[in-house]
Amino acid sequence: MAKSSARSTASAINIGISDKDRAAIAKGLSRLLADTYTLYLTTHNFHWNVTGPMFNSLHTMFMTQYTELWNAVDPVAERIRSLGHAAPGSYAQFSQLSSVPDAPAVPPKAMEMVRILVQGHEAVARTARELFPVVDKAGDEPTADLLTQRLTVHEQTAWMLRSLLEE
Repeated sequence: MAKSSARSTASAINIGISDKDRAAIAKGLSRLLADTYTLYLTTHNFHWNVTGPMFNSLHTMFMTQYTELWNAVDPVAERIRSLGHAAPGSYAQFSQLSSVPDAPAVPPKAMEMVRILVQGHEAVARTARELFPVVDKAGDEPTADLLTQRLTVHEQTAWMLRSLLEE
């Protein structure tokens, strides 16, 4: 779709949220989508490459986590679309938007994987939380609900992973 056509479609939307606020929310959600997808890839990578005495439990836990992350990307992308904007979907876009670093080229030891995932979940939580002021100002309850759900998952997962790092 041509840029002018995309703009006219976005500005024709009348859901009670201004064009400016919808654009700001879509931009924030694009960052959340990039963070979520990047963390998904890292978690799946660690599922494939974990070794050591905790292999079985970590392999299973990472699978549960990457499945949850995979299921989270679609609702975020669809909310961006509902606001009248295109959702990012390329590795290049995700790498520019994400605050979560890419997985290490060489798989780290199991507990380093856990530490990296803690940092990733905390980063995604911060990204989600940063969007609340514009969402609240715009009265965008569906996005607020989505953010609350994502925060709950990321904060709880970070806590559970942190628990593994205690001695």
